[in-house]
Amino acid sequence: MPNHLSTLGIIHTAISVLALIIAIFALLRYGKIDPATGYGRLYILLTVITCITGFPIMKTGHFTPGHYLAIIILILLPLGIYVHSLRIFGKLADYIQVIFLSTTIFLSCVPAIVETFTRLPISHPLAEDANAPIIQKGLGALVLLYFVGVIYQLVKLKAQKRSARKTEFNH
Repeated sequence: MPNHLSTLGIIHTAISVLALIIAIFALLRYGKIDPATGYGRLYILLTVITCITGFPIMKTGHFTPGHYLAIIILILLPLGIYVHSLRIFGKLADYIQVIFLSTTIFLSCVPAIVETFTRLPISHPLAEDANAPIIQKGLGALVLLYFVGVIYQLVKLKAQKRSARKTEFNH
C-alpha cells in the first residue's frame, strides 16, 4: 500500500483534523480564535500536539516544508496568545491576534491539502506530488480563503469595538 501511515502518522493526522474542526467551531461561534475560550484553548493545545507529533515523521529522511511550517506555527501561537502583553502592538493587539492565530490555521491547512491530495483516494491519489496542478489550485484557493477570512474577522472586530465605544459613550 503506497500511502501507508505509521501509527504516529495516524495519531498526528487525527489530532490535526480535530484541531481544524475545533478551529472552524471557534470561528463560527466567536468569529475568531480566542485563547480565552474553551474552543480557543483546545485548538491551541491540539495544534501544539500536532506540530510536536509531526517532527518525528520524516518520510524523506529529513525535514520537509511541513516541518518548517510547524516551527512557524509554534512561534505564532504564543505570540497570538500573549500579544496583549507585548506593548509594542498597543491598540492593535486584538487585530494582530486575529492575524497571528488565523495564520496558524492557514499554515496547518497547507500540509493538509498536500497530504490529502497525494494520498487519497488510496488506490489512485489525485496528485503525484506537491507540484501537481490540483494541489497548486487547492493552495491558491486556500490563500484566497485566508485573506477573505482575515479581512472579514478584522472588519467584524472593528465593528464590535466601534459598537462597544458607542455603548460606553452613551452610558
